[in-house]
Amino acid sequence: MQSRTSIQNGILDRNGVFFVSFDGVVNVNSFQISAVLTHDNFQFAAWYTSSRAAVLARRQLPSGSWSTLQLPHNLSTNDSHNVIALGISPSDGKIHVALDCHSTRVFYTSSETNLATSGASWVASRFGSITNTIGNLNVGSVVTYPQFVVNSQNRLQFVYRSGVSGNGATQLAEYNNGVWSNVGSWASASGTYTSTNGATSGARNLYIHGFTYRSGRLHIAGTWREQNGAVMCNGGGLTNHDTVYISSDDQGRTWNNNAGARVGTSGSNPVNVNTAGLIVDPLNADHGLMNQESQDIDSSGQPHVIILYVPGRFGQCVTNYVAGRTSNGRAFHLYRSSSGTWTKVEIPFPLNTVGRSQIVIDQADNIYVVMPFVRIVTASKASGWTDWTMAYDGVAAGLNAFGEVTVDRARVAQGVLSILYQVKSTGSTPSAVHLIDFELNR
Repeated sequence: MQSRTSIQNGILDRNGVFFVSFDGVVNVNSFQISAVLTHDNFQFAAWYTSSRAAVLARRQLPSGSWSTLQLPHNLSTNDSHNVIALGISPSDGKIHVALDCHSTRVFYTSSETNLATSGASWVASRFGSITNTIGNLNVGSVVTYPQFVVNSQNRLQFVYRSGVSGNGATQLAEYNNGVWSNVGSWASASGTYTSTNGATSGARNLYIHGFTYRSGRLHIAGTWREQNGAVMCNGGGLTNHDTVYISSDDQGRTWNNNAGARVGTSGSNPVNVNTAGLIVDPLNADHGLMNQESQDIDSSGQPHVIILYVPGRFGQCVTNYVAGRTSNGRAFHLYRSSSGTWTKVEIPFPLNTVGRSQIVIDQADNIYVVMPFVRIVTASKASGWTDWTMAYDGVAAGLNAFGEVTVDRARVAQGVLSILYQVKSTGSTPSAVHLIDFELNR
């Protein structure tokens, strides 16, 4: 970063809806991926306002004023996982919105053609009706963690979980020529996991740290969560274990393990907990391992992942994952070399919270990790990503951010780190939603 101060800190909404569940707030969850999104000369953002209405905003870059509209849908329940996800299909310039689902039916709408690029008036009538399908595609009645990504063929894809936590499949759909089609499940709940205490579990789901394309390859790191809490040393709690890695060279149709061997096919042979060669950082289900952290890909096409858990030096059994991670949780930078070897380095700044962090990589392959409360730590490629420093401390700066943040990944390529955060509040008192920008080294 060229400066320890922001180049802009704007208020998107002085009265965003505020409540805490699952240790987070609905407007800013790290796993949202695309609550703030740059495309062409515009930046877009989404949140729920104090009336619970879904708000979409747009501004012209680099510093235009924000215009807002309200979609005809209100947040249905006080569940912080009922987030809003944005996507843009490059082929027709439509803006796609999926929202308000956590093991429930999804709500979806899309805009008229070219709204993402035309600069046409920003009004709700430019969006279609709210449906429980993704356009023409019925994705079922149990949808969680919707994400939109653009693949290496410039097609929009939709990633989501069907089923529930501990017993779900990860699914993929694709948009082409104005039509959504199903690619299929690529990670299933099947298989058997046996923990270090001898307990077994026969169902789970894969939580992913990202779904990231670079130079034609799709990269995914993640962690498994078991359904049976007995696999933990204390018989219950957060049953996440191991960090795994898979890749695809055909837009998510077939899957390779870390060694490059074909191990799965979407729709007919999804990967599972027993698929060979997936584990790149083994960790049993006793350390409060966080799910849905973050990943990015460097210029050589290698993945960098942030993982968070309680290291063994603080004990081999986390009995309360919130307390354990708050007092002793540490973030680690886990990255892959071209030979397939993975290296793990502890980031030397305690999180002091249960929340997730975001990792982004600039064009010179320097790394920025945005920790909760808008604390930004960096490491340079020149050092081999070992010279970790605190570039900006949102706590010391008095931002009063609640916890987790989300970032505009597309804008990093323009040399700007845009971070969405919400101010702390109490009870159900609304609070301000901010977007703060930092200029990165070029």
